[in-house]
Amino acid sequence: MRAVLTRVTSASVTIDGQIVGQIGKGFLILLGVGPEDTEEKCRYLAEKALSLRVFEDENGKMNLGLEQVGGQVLVVSQFTLYGNCRKGRRPSFTDAAGPELGNRLYERFLEICAELGYPPQHGRFGADMKVASVNDGPVTLILDTDQLMDTPRRS
Repeated sequence: MRAVLTRVTSASVTIDGQIVGQIGKGFLILLGVGPEDTEEKCRYLAEKALSLRVFEDENGKMNLGLEQVGGQVLVVSQFTLYGNCRKGRRPSFTDAAGPELGNRLYERFLEICAELGYPPQHGRFGADMKVASVNDGPVTLILDTDQLMDTPRRS
């Protein structure tokens, strides 16, 4: 699984002219699912993302997490994170999971976020969405379970 996580002061997702998800300070998470992804990877990614300490403390150091700042989460499905741009000028998306697996793990990611204490605002899988955000910092991180899970965990 892949995620692009952005620290935001606000973010929203709109479908057919209606705001369907909106947050203040927190994380905008664009989430992509690959064909080999599992529920284990889904849980790992959610736990990793939601535990990151990327908010500034009183000394200006990125040392605080969502809990300490009262942050919120907005999750948007983004199959294009698996876009392959190696050949030609038009990306190929054959590296992304099919719709059934993609939707199932996207929904599971939302459930896990809620279980961890951060019920997410969210878009709708497969919908044409307009995403707006005010990036804070900017702080943007790329998380990929294929890379993260091969590395020993550190606190």
